[in-house]
Amino acid sequence: MMFSRAVALAISALPLLAAATPLEARQSCDTSTPQCCATTTKASSETGEKLLGLLGVVVQDVNVLLGLDCTPITVVGVGSGSECSGTTVCCEDNSHGSLVSIGCLPIAL
Repeated sequence: MMFSRAVALAISALPLLAAATPLEARQSCDTSTPQCCATTTKASSETGEKLLGLLGVVVQDVNVLLGLDCTPITVVGVGSGSECSGTTVCCEDNSHGSLVSIGCLPIAL
């Protein structure tokens, strides 16, 4: 009984940990085209490790943010290319197709 309470407490604390990450949204994207990603995760996460392993990609910083299922945002404020229902990010490495982008930082458009 006590174990199930501890698990429930740990699971309920996960959103708080995610909200406490020190990623600060930028206002612009200097290194590449802004991307709209369905989700983001750290390279050290189970999902991140699996994807990077399948692609044969090695990252130096396991805390780097990955963008998953990303599409470029073409023109800000014009047409459907400017809408993002996921997370808007600026990534250093978009060379792995739309599956994963590496070195992402959230941006505010």
